[in-house]
Parts: sequence; C-alpha cells; structure tokens
Amino acid sequence: MTPEELRTELEAGTVRAAYLVVGEELLYRDDALAAIRSAVLSSGPVDFNFEKLEADASPATLIDSIRTLPVMAPYRLVVLRNPESARGGGRALTDALGALVSELGTGEVASGGAVLVVNTPKVDRRSRWVKAFGASGVVTCDPPRRTREVVAFVRSEAERQGVRLGRGAAEALAERLGPQLLALRQEIAKAALLAGEGQTVTIANVTAGTSDVAEESIWDLTDAIGEGHSADALSVLAKLVRAGAPAPVVLGALVSHYRRLLRVRSGAPPAGPPFVRKKLERQAARYTPARLLACLRAIHETDTAIKGAGVLRPESALERLVIGLAS
Repeated sequence: MTPEELRTELEAGTVRAAYLVVGEELLYRDDALAAIRSAVLSSGPVDFNFEKLEADASPATLIDSIRTLPVMAPYRLVVLRNPESARGGGRALTDALGALVSELGTGEVASGGAVLVVNTPKVDRRSRWVKAFGASGVVTCDPPRRTREVVAFVRSEAERQGVRLGRGAAEALAERLGPQLLALRQEIAKAALLAGEGQTVTIANVTAGTSDVAEESIWDLTDAIGEGHSADALSVLAKLVRAGAPAPVVLGALVSHYRRLLRVRSGAPPAGPPFVRKKLERQAARYTPARLLACLRAIHETDTAIKGAGVLRPESALERLVIGLAS
C-alpha cells in the first residue's frame, strides 16, 4: 500500500499487527511511522508502550519486546530499523523476524497485543522474512521519479496544509525544487505565508519565495563532498548560504545525491551520460553501504537539529554535516 492508503486505513480504525515500511524516500517513511504511532499509542503511557530496536538486537530481544503486554493501553508499538544492515546480527535476526511476522499475521491487531513495524530503506524482496508480510502489510515509500508524480505530491501536500494553489503553482514548485519532498513541504508553507492568510498561492509567490535548486552551485557542492574535497565543499556551501539558499533545499539535494550513491554502491547501474555514470561510480566507491546509510542518517539528524532540536545555527549545522560527509 502507499503511505496515503495507510493513512486512510488507520483513520478508518484498522490497525494491523505488522507493517514493513520500506523505501528510499525518508519523508514518506517518517510520515508513515508517525501515522502508525499516532494510531497505536493514542491512549496510555507512551514510555511503557513504545520500544525502538536497531539491527544489532538479538532475536530474543525482539521476541520479548513483541510478547510484552501493553501497560494501561490496548496496544504497544515495537519499531525495528534496518534488520538487513551489515552492522546487524545477521541471519538469526531475520529468521526470527520472519517466524514472528508469520505468527502475528498482517491482519488487524488484537487488543492487548503489539504492533511490529520494520522501518528500512531497502530490502531483498526475495527474503523469506519480507515475503511473510505479504502485500497487505507492506507500505511502499519510494521517491517520486517523474515530474507528474512530484506535482501530485505538491498538490496533495498543499491540500494537507490547507493551502490553495493557483494555476501553474504546483508545476512551478516541482520545476524549481524537483523531487526534494522535505523542501517542497516547507516551501509550500512559505509560499502560503507570502500569499497571505486564506489567499491563493500564485506562480509569483513561488518565484519570490523559492530557490531554484537547478543552479550549478548545488551540484558543485554534492560533487565536492562526494569526491572528499572538504575545503572545496565548505567554500561552495558558504556561497550557497550567502546567496540565500534555504537549508532544507541544501539538505534535499544531499539526500538525493547520497541515495543515488547508495543505489550505485548496491549494484544498480547509474543513469545519465557516460561522464555522469563514471563520476557516480567513482564517488560511490569511496563509501561502504553502511557508511552511506550513516550519511543519510546524519543528514536527517541535521534536518531535525535545524528545525529546533539542536543548539547550532543552521549554517554551523550544515558546515559540520558537510565536513562529516566529505571525510
């Protein structure tokens, strides 16, 4: 199912016993997890009924977490991240996971039970544990790849925010920002503020308030980082900041680039002309898959910090991130 279908199902009161939330679009996965968490933990003490496990969890820990009874609430929620990670416990964990999902099923959870959510950007769909989720328990969170899909996201997100878009505004946002969903979410809100409360967002509002990420400097930044040239990357970042590039736009470009590197490092052939393919292959070779996943987590953590969870100024947070990614 899609994240939108998941929300519709949850709003109708259906909560499944097990979900596999999978895909490279972090925003979709975060939204899906937030929707499940809200539905499962809507009553009762969250601290006692929510548990998050990493890939290094033992099979016994996973099983005990699922079989623990909720406290003063109908359900508890257990989230397992990246069970196929190279840092994890390996085959024993995924074997236990497959057996556990088969036991739980992906139908509606019974009162007094636990809801299991496996949250990961990528899986081997041939794996037995993945097949245990069937079709009904899988929430697919792939990023949009076509312009019309990005435009559809813009329109859906504007409706969610209660923002009216005028003719051509959705297309203008999609053209200027591309498939950077986090940046699009924030730029829709910014354009609405420029238009005024209750007013329709026009193309002029979009142009006035949104940076164009197609500028070469953004790609200069991702290339400098990917090549490991920290000094050059910091220099390009400084130019972007001086030019007024919003932090979400920079982070969105970094997310997109590191996802491409992860796909290439995982064996997918890179798209584009020969010089682009060679560049991506060269940059991907600098990282292990585990390191690329760590880079994506670092970008997500920086985004969270910039939104108010950290103490650094946005420029300082970006500088620290760029140094870490390029090292």
